[in-house]
Amino acid sequence: MQVTETSAEGLKREYTITVPAGDLEQEIIRRLGEIGRQVRLPGFRPGKVPMQILRTRFGPSVRGEVLQNTLQASSAEAISERQLRPALPPKVDIVSADEGADLEYKMAVEVLPEIPEPSFADLDIERLVVEVPDEEVDQAIERIAEQQRKSEVVERPAENGDILLVDLEGRIGEQDIPGAGGKDRQIVLGTGSSIPGLENQLVGATAGEHRKVSVTFPVDYAVADLAGKDADFGVDVKEVRRRLPIAIDDELGQAVGLENLAELRQEVRQRLQRDYDAASRLRLKRSLLDKLAEGHDFPVPSGMVDLEFDTIWRQYEARREAAPAVAGTDPIPAAGEIGVEAIPSVGEADADAVPTASASGAAGQHEEAARAEYRKIAERRVRLGLLLAEVGSKNNITVTPDEVNQALTREARRHPGHERQVLDFYRQNPGTIDTLRAPIFEDKVIDFIVELAKIGERKVTPQELFREADPGEDALPS
Repeated sequence: MQVTETSAEGLKREYTITVPAGDLEQEIIRRLGEIGRQVRLPGFRPGKVPMQILRTRFGPSVRGEVLQNTLQASSAEAISERQLRPALPPKVDIVSADEGADLEYKMAVEVLPEIPEPSFADLDIERLVVEVPDEEVDQAIERIAEQQRKSEVVERPAENGDILLVDLEGRIGEQDIPGAGGKDRQIVLGTGSSIPGLENQLVGATAGEHRKVSVTFPVDYAVADLAGKDADFGVDVKEVRRRLPIAIDDELGQAVGLENLAELRQEVRQRLQRDYDAASRLRLKRSLLDKLAEGHDFPVPSGMVDLEFDTIWRQYEARREAAPAVAGTDPIPAAGEIGVEAIPSVGEADADAVPTASASGAAGQHEEAARAEYRKIAERRVRLGLLLAEVGSKNNITVTPDEVNQALTREARRHPGHERQVLDFYRQNPGTIDTLRAPIFEDKVIDFIVELAKIGERKVTPQELFREADPGEDALPS
């Protein structure tokens, strides 16, 4: 095999590789011999089929198989001999593969960059610490009490605050409204939680009464097929129930499976603390990644950037199609809202960083600006990903099978009733396991770096924790 380097520019390498025809022929004969020892043909004993007949019957398919295997083996050998670290699988373009002639092909490959050794001792990061306020616990308890609030049947006309048990039918013209009807529906009067305009027309209704109600759905109604349309509802009132006063006592704790009110308060406080700790950790992680991004500016493989950009752009387009832009709004989500991975783009994806269509003057310019901005984000993510991978590799940070199994179990529990299908999907598609392993690895590397960095702490209120979110990242991804 002869390998000639034809180009070396940045991280890109190109080679011309030639495999002698004799080597190919030798491998074809060897493979045909294997087939001859196994195949059964009429008129020949096993293992006694003449090579010429084997070549006539199986030659084309064997030659294709040998060429494919030779391409894979020779390209891998060329990469290994030159100690290349490919960022992605090499691209192969066959120049000549005629029968009886040498195999000649071109191989293009992008290599991973040399990543400088980072110094984490110089990183100065702040951790925001939140203590759950008592009033927030009180508010959460009140919401639970509202959910557990009891009621009793009354024999009087319905008033605001009462609960009506009704059978409901809704129509626009002669067409039933999907999902708008049903038996034994509960409507809480005066809350605005049901169909707009319906509740106030049911005040004064009594048990056993049938009412016909006409409403007009708002023009900005969430269900586009109903927005701005007139509808008629038939309402059969079955019960009028008065809601009893909210009771915050030991029975409330017992109603949610705990011993008493004190245990409920403790459970609520711990849950809120976990939520704030998670938000604080995300802020810390973002600050850390910002520091790493500021301190490292090595070249990254364009092919990896292309793949990352394509992922981001597909999500952007899906979001744009799902929620078309309306006047005065920008359909481009902030980087922190994309949900690709928890690598932020602080200062790169602020709401003002990408001009709106009205500001640019044309949809084409708007899309061009979006593409340029998201490509910067993709390049940043690739660079940070390579840096974290290098840190993990050099410090023997790995993800154990138990950690992957725990992540798989958590993912299955996110789909109640479909746990078995989720588990089967991951087991039947081994490559998808990487989507569970990658964030675990990333978090473990982040934890490793945090242990080495200078971490200061500052106590803040819950409002300050979220108010200090960077522009364009108000919605912290989970």
